[in-house]
Amino acid sequence: MFSIEVKNLRKEFGNFTAVNGISFNVKKGEIFGFLGANGAGKTTAIKMMCGILQPTSGDALIGGFSIANEPNKVKLNIGYMSQHFSLYNDLSVGENIDFFGGVYGLSRRELAKRKEWVLEIANLKNEQKILTGSLPGGIKQRLALGTAVIHKPQIVFLDEPTSGVDPISRRLFWELIQNLSSEGVTVLVTTHYLEEAEYCNNIILIDAGDIIASGSSKEMKEKYLKNDILEIECENVIAGLELLEKQNYVEETSIFGNNIHISVNKYLEDFNQIYSIMENNKVKSVNKIVPTLEDVFIHLLEQRRNVK
Repeated sequence: MFSIEVKNLRKEFGNFTAVNGISFNVKKGEIFGFLGANGAGKTTAIKMMCGILQPTSGDALIGGFSIANEPNKVKLNIGYMSQHFSLYNDLSVGENIDFFGGVYGLSRRELAKRKEWVLEIANLKNEQKILTGSLPGGIKQRLALGTAVIHKPQIVFLDEPTSGVDPISRRLFWELIQNLSSEGVTVLVTTHYLEEAEYCNNIILIDAGDIIASGSSKEMKEKYLKNDILEIECENVIAGLELLEKQNYVEETSIFGNNIHISVNKYLEDFNQIYSIMENNKVKSVNKIVPTLEDVFIHLLEQRRNVK
């Protein structure tokens, strides 16, 4: 059973196509990752799916309701958390919770119960009077999620929910998402942090409004990366990258932090070939690694550029 069914969804702004006729389905209770770089079309697509933005063409059924014909019903039956957390900084914690409870029409009794739950997951028990704008990013993030699902929706859209928060807060937030999924809630989450996709059951990679890959993290790595990926630690990353790009055994290169990742073909016989060309660059290590989704994304983008 699908909670979300997207059919040829397209959005144009004048001559610019932000979302280019995409189609996909999301199963009930699934954590579904909608991934891509900034400007890829993720936010535009999620706003259409939430009934906020009218599509140029195509449609999507969200919990059985059409975004083209029943956008208000869609809005009432989903939870939505934008990348700016959707909270009012000049209201207190308690006032924000009360406001969103009222928007979703909760009774006084139901609001009281759900308010306790929101305060608990946000780690704000006995802190209702604190001004929301003064909260640390990670706490504010969990409060925003609590207010987005205060009415117990079965489908939740999270747009860049971990942007700008520290790694520990991000991990705690993903635990909350996994708890929602375990209760049967469908979660569609957009992010440009590709490592977060490991938490998702299924993933779509989007670039310039097009879906360029889909499947689980494991499936995509197996399908799109046929060559070994090596990680090289050296003294000068930029100089090392320029040298490696010229070698016939190197298919693709990218920088990962202070290291270099390369995709190698059959012409690499052993690591000494790398050490020999990098002799003036003090190579510290060369290791074969398990590829990441970022490796997949870079590989697919390189392919698209070569085609164009």
